[in-house]
Amino acid sequence: MTTTTPNYRVNTLLAGVAEPAIAEAQGWIAGRTFPKDKPLIDVCQAVPGYPPPAALTDHLARIVSEPASSRYTDICGLPKLRASLAEDMTRFYGSTIEPAQVMITAGCNQAFCLAMMSLAQAGEEIVMPAPYYFNYEMWLQMLGIRLVPLSFRPEAGGEPDLAEAARAIGPKTKAIVLVSPNNPTGAVYKPETLRAFLALARERGIALVLDETYRDFLPTDGAPHDLFCDADWPRTLIHLYSFSKVFALTGYRVGAIVAGSGFIDHAAKAMDCIAICAPRIGQEAAHFGLGHLADWRQSNTHMMRDRRAALLKAFARNDLGYELISAGAYFAYVKHPHRGRKAAEVARRLVDRQNLLALPGSVFGPNQDDYLRVAFANVEASLMPEIAARLAADAADRG
Repeated sequence: MTTTTPNYRVNTLLAGVAEPAIAEAQGWIAGRTFPKDKPLIDVCQAVPGYPPPAALTDHLARIVSEPASSRYTDICGLPKLRASLAEDMTRFYGSTIEPAQVMITAGCNQAFCLAMMSLAQAGEEIVMPAPYYFNYEMWLQMLGIRLVPLSFRPEAGGEPDLAEAARAIGPKTKAIVLVSPNNPTGAVYKPETLRAFLALARERGIALVLDETYRDFLPTDGAPHDLFCDADWPRTLIHLYSFSKVFALTGYRVGAIVAGSGFIDHAAKAMDCIAICAPRIGQEAAHFGLGHLADWRQSNTHMMRDRRAALLKAFARNDLGYELISAGAYFAYVKHPHRGRKAAEVARRLVDRQNLLALPGSVFGPNQDDYLRVAFANVEASLMPEIAARLAADAADRG
């Protein structure tokens, strides 16, 4: 396809943003075929390797012909879904969350975009640990908001340093953003770490934005923190969530912001202009999931734990060559053995020679050229030894 250069000028902030990383990586395999004895293993994008259950799709098939199913919802989402998520989170975190503190969005990507638009403007700053989800950096660049990265600490399992964060906060800082379980590292931050960051944000008069997209795939049962038990949480905490992974609804686009009702009111202004509301069919799917799929949800939690356990066992081999830095929820973050080579070169080499498609760490922020992200949740537990074998073969091949 021929690319046409327009005669008009485009937004220079948008023009300066890198191309989407997933699309670029998938271009590496475009037009290729892979042999049966060594098929492609795709650990590039975080997508459930299973469809929604029949109970959910049958429910949607029944309601799609109803006139209301094609209409707008309230800007902040279906009241029944807001109430259901508030109840679900109240039960999970052992606190009280009100429906008025919930806003339904088109996936967690949009939840982040609305939160940032509501918090900051061009020239202001957001503090975020590296490595970070590339779409988040892209959105801040489009808005002219400066991302202030915190150093990656592999020796700490990827947890950010509180003292460094305190030093990074300046007069233009509007929020600290944390993602736990983390994308791309998989790291699950300790409860005391999250509590300390909430206290720091409160002390400095900024927001703590906590993205828990992958909280349904924690390695252990129970709430991962007690932040919602703080009676004053709505004044500082902004929580982001996604239904995409837990109910296999990636294409339905449904997520949420949970925050003080005053902040939700501001975010609703942006939502009204961007999309009016999240897609109704996705909201109906999420509501059904919360009300009827508890057992299916729990079974997938255990399945992901089994896949993580299988990966840890497979990666324990002495000849792996790649160093496992952290693993949790959907992701493993590994340090490659090819010192001096760019992460993109190593990732391209893996797909060319080993038929293994992973993402280079360089797309997740500064100083990440020694790392790759492995989205292990995409593949069955039985394939983990094969992934390890291909990494070991690559490490042994010094050419």
